[in-house]
Amino acid sequence: MAEATAEAKWYVVHTYSGYENKVKADLEMTIENRKLQDEILEVAVPMQDVVEVKDGVKKVTQKKMFPSYVIIHMVMNDDTWYVVRNTRGVTGFVGPGSKPVPLSQEEVDRMGIHNENLVIDFKVGDTVTVISGVWEGTAGVIKTINEGKQSVTIHVDMFGRPTPVELAFTEVKRL
Repeated sequence: MAEATAEAKWYVVHTYSGYENKVKADLEMTIENRKLQDEILEVAVPMQDVVEVKDGVKKVTQKKMFPSYVIIHMVMNDDTWYVVRNTRGVTGFVGPGSKPVPLSQEEVDRMGIHNENLVIDFKVGDTVTVISGVWEGTAGVIKTINEGKQSVTIHVDMFGRPTPVELAFTEVKRL
């Protein structure tokens, strides 16, 4: 698995306008179903904070940095190319002809995407509390850890049944 992570590069995929989040969700579902977590590590729709002033009130909203584009951290091979290229809403990879061209490290850095590995102090079975985001204040037990995506999956109680929630390493701390 360490070899696959080392081979992984960031690629840009063009989508239909407004389909960025749908493509991200569909790809993540396909990755899960086909067990491609070691080959397609992350699917991202880069966002940026934008300050808007409406009726004299400042409001910070998030806007897509690159409308109609999704970036994917993946190992390029025939299977992964096929899965991404045939996802509904994807018009193609960015690159000459049908050859995808990975982003340079400088381009990745300028986008604010960091590949550094975080050192985590928790493991599967640990109880953690969510320290940011919509689930802030919620506690749960870690069910899986995905180092490629730098995320954990915890189960939270929703409507009386355990529901899996995926969170970034930086959104949780061990109790």
